[in-house]
Amino acid sequence: MAPRTGAGLAEKTAIGNRLIFEISETSAMLLHEIVIRFMAEMQPRGIAFALDGFGAGLTAFRHLKDFFFDLVKIDKGFVHGIADDPDNQVLTEALITVAQQFEMLVIADGVETQQEAAILSKMGAECLQGYLYGVPKFDHY
Repeated sequence: MAPRTGAGLAEKTAIGNRLIFEISETSAMLLHEIVIRFMAEMQPRGIAFALDGFGAGLTAFRHLKDFFFDLVKIDKGFVHGIADDPDNQVLTEALITVAQQFEMLVIADGVETQQEAAILSKMGAECLQGYLYGVPKFDHY
């Protein structure tokens, strides 16, 4: 564990329940042993983990079952224009099914239209994220 992370969690023990670490799918698969060990250290402290970009990276399903991700974020490449793309509909539904089998909350990333939102909700995505709900606001210092 990083010294700053450990110190922060020791100082404010309840803060872990408010943290979600996002790990890219590529990083998780390339460094699976390190990520699994880090997750094993952090999850007892209340920290949740999200697998970001699910479906777009190097997913090795044989490794996926070794992780204990709390959430997955379906890659926006599958979400954008899903209403008009039967291939993405099938792939997204398969990704959602896999995530639910492993008891992970499913977030669809990159939702821009009501039509996309309706399709993804019907498929079983529990959370939707994207410009439909708000554009990021950047504060410049």
